[in-house]
Amino acid sequence: MTNLKRFSFIVCFSVPAFTVLGYCLGGIYNFLTFAVVFGLLPILDVAVGSDPSNPSEEEVPALQNEFYFRFLTYVWAWVQFFLVLWALYEIQTGTLSVLERFGFVLAVAINTGGIGITVAHELGHKNKKIEQWYSKFILMTVCYMHFFIEHNRGHHVNVSTYEDPATSRKGESFYGFYPRTVWGSLVSAWKLEEKRLVKSGKSVWSWENETIQAVVYPSIFISTVTFCLSVYTGRFSWETPVFFFVQSWIAFSLLELVNYIEHYGLKRKETAPGKFEKVLPIHSWNQNFAVSNSFLFHLQRHSDHHANAGRRYSALRHFEESPQLPYGYEVMILIALVPPLWFRIMDGRLEDWRRKHYGVSPMETAFEK
Repeated sequence: MTNLKRFSFIVCFSVPAFTVLGYCLGGIYNFLTFAVVFGLLPILDVAVGSDPSNPSEEEVPALQNEFYFRFLTYVWAWVQFFLVLWALYEIQTGTLSVLERFGFVLAVAINTGGIGITVAHELGHKNKKIEQWYSKFILMTVCYMHFFIEHNRGHHVNVSTYEDPATSRKGESFYGFYPRTVWGSLVSAWKLEEKRLVKSGKSVWSWENETIQAVVYPSIFISTVTFCLSVYTGRFSWETPVFFFVQSWIAFSLLELVNYIEHYGLKRKETAPGKFEKVLPIHSWNQNFAVSNSFLFHLQRHSDHHANAGRRYSALRHFEESPQLPYGYEVMILIALVPPLWFRIMDGRLEDWRRKHYGVSPMETAFEK
């Protein structure tokens, strides 16, 4: 890996910097983060182009073990934590207009959801306890700690099947997918924990149930912060917890938008009742723009991640045989919010994928039933 690419991952730290700058400038500048991510970033993607580099197998062990790549994710966890604390302080003590509050909460959520949950996702797949702790630590700030359970033990097992709440189906709009995935992921996490605890002879209602912890820890966090700020300022502000929960909602909604994009309509062949073919690089939508991949720690090289879940972001490869998105995630997110446009752009690509990999006959799954 070249030094340029190695240091390119630092670009993600410009996003919280734009958020702070926009807040300090005030007014419409609170939308600066949104403008950079959803306006400037797509332009840079086109201008810079795709990333042609793939690590060789000889390079992978070094990329997996180099502390620098872990260090960046650890630093992000603390940047996000203090960004949220700072934002809550400003909401408690500041006098923002309604428009400024909207821009500010959106900016913070782009950090915590767009990049933060991506980092939590990366860390949650690692075997080191410290990395798993950091994953949960980040997810606590967006009220989505159950993602750690369901994503690793549910989604990666059931991806691209009708059993996976995080896989969107052909013809399903984001607005139809959203309640199904949010509720379905929570239910799946509970069932996974129930199965684990019952197997070890423990009650599902014990504190060891991480789904219960996923509800309690964010509640303790925001209650503590609200209490401390109330004591410090001498007044209780209802806006403080509301801001926290709204930014959490926007953040995990961004996650679910990405989930919607990553596997839309892609299905693994059912080889026997309830049994499916191995997850292959063809079962994830990919995009290889260099700039947005640096922002997102190679999240858009999603096929290799599903094929090798423990592989660190620095070692992920791009596969040409994977179905390719026409634009980066930041543009596809906006398109997904307009279902007719999404279907017009994606359904033809999906049919081409089906004909290429499975022939012209309809695949026998329950997705379109």
